[in-house]
Amino acid sequence: MAAFDTPVQHRSDKETLVCLRTLGQPDPASLQAYLNVGGYKQLQRLVQDKVKATDVITQVKLSGLRGRGGAGFPTGLKWSFMPRYYDGTKYLVCNTDEGEPGTFKDRDIIRYNPHQLIEGMAIAAYTLGARVGYNYIHGEIWQDYEIFERALDEARAAGFIGENLFGTTFSFDLFAVHGYGAYICGEETALIESIEGKKGQPRFKPPFPASYGVFGKPTNVNNTESYTSIPWILEHGGDAFQALGVPNSGGTKLFSVSGHVERPGNYEVRMGMPFTELLDIAGGVWKGRQLKAVIPGGPSTAVMPAAAIMGATMDYDGLSKAGSSLGAGSMIVMDETTCMVKTLKRLSYFFYEESCGQCTPCREGTGWLYRVVKRIVEGEGRMGDLDLLTDVSSNISGRTICALGDAAATPVLSFIKHFRPEFEYYIQHGKSMVTGKAE
Repeated sequence: MAAFDTPVQHRSDKETLVCLRTLGQPDPASLQAYLNVGGYKQLQRLVQDKVKATDVITQVKLSGLRGRGGAGFPTGLKWSFMPRYYDGTKYLVCNTDEGEPGTFKDRDIIRYNPHQLIEGMAIAAYTLGARVGYNYIHGEIWQDYEIFERALDEARAAGFIGENLFGTTFSFDLFAVHGYGAYICGEETALIESIEGKKGQPRFKPPFPASYGVFGKPTNVNNTESYTSIPWILEHGGDAFQALGVPNSGGTKLFSVSGHVERPGNYEVRMGMPFTELLDIAGGVWKGRQLKAVIPGGPSTAVMPAAAIMGATMDYDGLSKAGSSLGAGSMIVMDETTCMVKTLKRLSYFFYEESCGQCTPCREGTGWLYRVVKRIVEGEGRMGDLDLLTDVSSNISGRTICALGDAAATPVLSFIKHFRPEFEYYIQHGKSMVTGKAE
């Protein structure tokens, strides 16, 4: 029985499908659907023609592909860090542990085009000399995990992963690892700890995974969308992928659009698309209301007032110049009825609950942030609380092993910066400036 018998809804002719190119077929997640679009041909070509690893990495560098999980590090450069002449075991890891609010793009790749991810990982394994790979999948998307397991079975039975692929000496096997819904395991070293059966807590770096990763061996970690882009890049060339985007932001990007829009969902568009055009693809702000604010890349990126984002483009440089960042492309839209104080309370609670507790500034600081915002929402805030929130946030940023501390501080600092009058009103009147109500 097909995993999903109908394609994802709300497609637009303004999209450019790279990672979701099997959409529109009766069973897009199936092996046959992927073979119909030329699937596994690039892997077979590389292996049978014994293409040099350096040639593959060159194409990935030319593509301008940057990590699609949020950090935006150049993928080709990351691949070049893997030790080329290491004689022992090397590993490959895919990070499908998307757990941040508003982030849901990677599960659609697994749901609708898992074989392209498998081929991308196999190509990376061939290039980097890895023989074993793991796809670490977020624990709260069990149905998608099962879809990926079925795709692995299909690929293994067809000879696209396993021993002596295409009659050569190259072997690569890939396994799915089921996470348990911990946001911290989206950090690559915490993810590695979890794969090893330990508590998911970030490691000190250096050493970096390229030299000391899974089981202490050299390991490459990339996001789901990053690996899935690789087969298209090798089929059409790195320059062609770069041309889909803009300088410093090559290719396409999956944007998870949620919040107050008419058609929430995942949209794969060219990098550099104006924000207004992406908003239009998602149906615009719902119910005929006005746009108030947007979180463009997930809660770990700074919130932007409507006036700041209306002229921005959806790419790394465009959003940076406008005062925020691309992140994972998790665009949360808020209309004029949104109370920013209550919204910040909800986000602060998330980061407080998801802190692994390893670092004191994050373990204690996220609790302070949540409790102070909660106090304001409950009508017991003091004017000094805004300076307190700013001070605590500043003392978390840059003082933790991983980036969760910075992620927790970013919404607090940006919400107060752009919507301070709302916070002051709530403190002075004990109720929301927007809704006229208390908690």
